[in-house]
Amino acid sequence: MQSNIKINEKIIGDGFPTYIIAEMSANHSGSIENAKEIIRIAKQSGADCVKLQTYTPDTITINCDNKYFFIDNGTWKGDYLYQLYQKAYTPWEWHQELFEEAKKVGIDIFSTPFDVTATDFLEELGVCFYKIASFEIVDIPLIKYVASKGKPIIMSTGMATYEEIREAVQAVYSTGNNSLALLKCSSSYPAISSDMNLITIKDMKEKLNIPIGLSDHSMGSLGAVVAVSLGANIIEKHLGLGEDSDNPDAKFSMSPKEFENMVREVRNAELAIGNVRYGASGDEVNNLRFRRSLFFVESLKAGEIVTQDKVKSIRPSDGISPKYIDQIIGKRVVRDVDMGTPVSWELFLEDDTK
Repeated sequence: MQSNIKINEKIIGDGFPTYIIAEMSANHSGSIENAKEIIRIAKQSGADCVKLQTYTPDTITINCDNKYFFIDNGTWKGDYLYQLYQKAYTPWEWHQELFEEAKKVGIDIFSTPFDVTATDFLEELGVCFYKIASFEIVDIPLIKYVASKGKPIIMSTGMATYEEIREAVQAVYSTGNNSLALLKCSSSYPAISSDMNLITIKDMKEKLNIPIGLSDHSMGSLGAVVAVSLGANIIEKHLGLGEDSDNPDAKFSMSPKEFENMVREVRNAELAIGNVRYGASGDEVNNLRFRRSLFFVESLKAGEIVTQDKVKSIRPSDGISPKYIDQIIGKRVVRDVDMGTPVSWELFLEDDTK
């Protein structure tokens, strides 16, 4: 087990910036130019990485229209699996160009292989790391095959029981590959807040001691920001070209502006989380002067005794701490003191007693 992993030049783990992945999925709407534009937008929005999905309808299912392959609820209700994947898949002949586009604009790129042939294809392209989708977490042979390539793996855990997660994790480790991160995920599209159970991120981190993140299918940025506040090291979010896009993922994908705002909110959340610290920091230092302290609220003549009505705890902080008020009462001042003078020890004789 590794408490962090390295992808290209970036370290993913506690103490390092959240690794933000823009999931393209079907948002290219069948156009390679759209796909390239999404890569460019991801970079401009501040994402660290773009993710593709590598399959064909024939590598992920079969062309069958019986009841087992019919989608009878949810976002894709009314489709058969083969029909859905025909509309959604990213043609393999695009991959090389998309990898080159990512390199040109300076953003990481990787993909989810859904079978052995896709893995071999991505190996030929020189992919640097892999994703395992949440629906494939039970495909232990596939996980072992991908892990055997010795490259970092980010694996989604949506729907998986803890025992299924452990089995998948052990499948990776059994190949000698210890470079693994997991994503908490609600595998519904879109996900609703009550199903997300983001507190599980903390539990997974404690139990597994590896980087944990969120594959976020919910609407808006709230899930991502809350996940980061709970320690998420990775955020994966679908990025599209806007509401007018016609593809199976458009309804639950962020527009370019929404994605940019999410990245900004995540980075602001990181700043707000900060480090364990006590005492004044940043702009607070300037406000220390407005703390309470002891001031003379009436004028005194030299030798006069300080009584309770002569001093008071007020703002600002130029006098001594209010905690010393009992030590001040009954002392004599060594010189005349005007009202509004901060109380200081040099105004009293050192051996003065009540």
